[in-house]
Amino acid sequence: MWKKLILGLLIVLLLAAAVIGMRFFTSNTPFESKHKYLYIRTGQATFPEVIKTLRDSHLVKNPGSFEWIGHRMDLDQKIKPGRYEIRKGMSLFNIARMLRNGQQSPVNLVITKLRTRQDLAALIGRRFECDSASVMDYMNNADSMKVYGFDSTSIMTAIYPNTYTYFWNNTPTGIFKKFFAEYRKVWDDERKEKAAKLGLTPGQVYTLASIVEEETNANEEKGNIASVYYNRYKKGLKLQADPTVKFALGDFTLRRIYLKHLTAESPYNTYRVAGLPPGPICTPSLVTIDAVLDQPVTNYLFFVAKSDFSGRHTFSETYTEHLVNAKAFQKALDSVMAKRQAAKEDIGTQK
Repeated sequence: MWKKLILGLLIVLLLAAAVIGMRFFTSNTPFESKHKYLYIRTGQATFPEVIKTLRDSHLVKNPGSFEWIGHRMDLDQKIKPGRYEIRKGMSLFNIARMLRNGQQSPVNLVITKLRTRQDLAALIGRRFECDSASVMDYMNNADSMKVYGFDSTSIMTAIYPNTYTYFWNNTPTGIFKKFFAEYRKVWDDERKEKAAKLGLTPGQVYTLASIVEEETNANEEKGNIASVYYNRYKKGLKLQADPTVKFALGDFTLRRIYLKHLTAESPYNTYRVAGLPPGPICTPSLVTIDAVLDQPVTNYLFFVAKSDFSGRHTFSETYTEHLVNAKAFQKALDSVMAKRQAAKEDIGTQK
């Protein structure tokens, strides 16, 4: 009789252990996707709020059981803010341990081509806990910028296209610390020496490169275009760069620049103001920066799009040559526009 009783108790205990194991140590994720993210904000999330998020977002099948195991793992005292990846098939125990240990999922911030500080702040605000307003406040803070030798205008010259990896709850200070580290990496002794030979600071090289970046996607032309603007800059001539007019107007959809646009009052309008603009008009690639540093020695002062519409340019040393090249392009453009208009009229007559 005792043997049967003991055997029965063992079976009950084994069944209870199996139920507990099934509940806490096997898959407890109801979603079909490969993963979902749980966001716990700094200084705002309490354990009950996390439970509510898990329940409302359907991140676990049994939020009540998670609450039970969470209390026993001291999650209500040790929970850490951050962005956590809950992978399909995770158990309640694994999720609780991940939260207790603060094992966040990193965030990649991919910088490609940005034009303004507002663009940068918006991008960071979309990817991290800190919002765009706090990022703008950081960039506008003279003390924060001064530590690294920048100000609210020149700060964009410290932003280089790359992929930067952080935790989601990083602060603007932490985010920009990596930007500054990349800046120091880019401006090694070799690049500094090349800039010095041109009589330019790293910030001026960056700003000039930003104009070249907006002028062409053809890497083989970037050196010649850089030489045009550099030659004009050294001679004290206005750069007269169309992309700076777009930046001054804040209208990057403009396809053509007309006389009415050239009157925009802005330090970035290089048709009105001589020299380089006070800051960059976009974040140029390293290829473009190196094209500025390694530009060929030329006497070019002008360039215009080729009349074959290849996207390439014709370069000239004198204004007389430039007028001939510009006239050829305008003639080709007028011909194309006339053909398009004729085609529209022909379609209209067939209705």
